[in-house]
Amino acid sequence: MPIRNTTSPSRKTQGASKTPRPASKPTILSSDLVFKGRVFYVTRDKVREPNGITAVREVIRHSGSVVVLAVDDSGPEPLVLLERQYRYAAQDYMLELPAGRIDPGENALAAGKRELLEETGYTARKWSKALFFYPSPGFLQETMTVFLARDLKPGKAAPEDDESIELKLVSLSQVVRWIRSGKLRDGKTIAGVLWFAQGSSPFTSHS
Repeated sequence: MPIRNTTSPSRKTQGASKTPRPASKPTILSSDLVFKGRVFYVTRDKVREPNGITAVREVIRHSGSVVVLAVDDSGPEPLVLLERQYRYAAQDYMLELPAGRIDPGENALAAGKRELLEETGYTARKWSKALFFYPSPGFLQETMTVFLARDLKPGKAAPEDDESIELKLVSLSQVVRWIRSGKLRDGKTIAGVLWFAQGSSPFTSHS
């Protein structure tokens, strides 16, 4: 006679799915400093990853960046504040949202307010956290935090000595067309503008 399993799941566990356990941290077997620059450094690490793979990973280490989606919505259509500047790595002029490095010990919101003022001269009364992402996690540790800045007030910019920035206030619809046509090719700007164009809600508001 077959043995029947008479144990039935309790009401608490019926229909419940197991919560996956968080992945454990990698084991660093060795780490060498390959390069140290002004704003980032590079390590070559031999690691055993949570999936069991042992590999050598070269990683650009960076303290993180902040991106400011500054919007003038006082008129019939929102205007997006863009910067045009030459980017040596791309060997071309790029249209971008204001952005910059988060200094050690600085929080992302303070960095956003500082970068907006320094690069454009603008200040904003309303700030909301919009996005947080890794632009290229295969080899780059850098994170990007995007803030939506509204209720803008113009002022005097104070860019760094190696920055030559031209400012443009462009309608949201025009910026979206530039993205779709390929004229605007900066990843952080594409992410921030399309997020805003789709009417997404901010994570957190800050005054």
